Amino acid sequence: MSEFLIYFQIGLKHVLDIYAYDHVLFLIALAVPFSFNDWKRIVLLITLFTIGHTMALLLSVFGIIAIKVNVVELLIPITILITAFFNLFTAGKSNKKESVNLIFFVTLFFGIIHGLGFSNYFKAILGGNATSKLLPLAEFALGIEAAQIVVVFVVLILAYIVQTVFRFSKRDWTLVMSAFIIGVVLPMIIENEIWTR
Repeated sequence: MSEFLIYFQIGLKHVLDIYAYDHVLFLIALAVPFSFNDWKRIVLLITLFTIGHTMALLLSVFGIIAIKVNVVELLIPITILITAFFNLFTAGKSNKKESVNLIFFVTLFFGIIHGLGFSNYFKAILGGNATSKLLPLAEFALGIEAAQIVVVFVVLILAYIVQTVFRFSKRDWTLVMSAFIIGVVLPMIIENEIWTR
């Protein structure tokens, strides 16, 4: 198997790992307020997330930034919680266009946090000096981007089915899914190791 496919598949598995579903939860929280009509905006958001994720790995590989794993493991579910709460408070509101720049910035920042959570593992699987890790990092980022597009596409299909077949309003879909995500993420925050130290 080519080296490209190896790191591309690691990127795919990083997002689609059933045991590390925090990434998928964040993508669901990010995508639920949108529909297929908003495809350009959602693709831009997930690309910004990938850029942030990749920036964090890059900064980590070059030793510019290091953060304790237990702090990152707490921050990741908090970013998901914030995104879900944002959806709860903005569901059904028509002035979303005004907050787009804020959403873009926050998504980039959250990508950095999620990337820091993977940085130690990523550095461990790559040998050599920091410069030799640039190409594998790009290949890994492409795998992440592809997996995120798959997840978002599935969420948009589910939204379409729920809103057309079952006649949920877009607002109700957003509220139900955001509440579900909050219910899954709160125990992750409460049971985090940081509280027991």
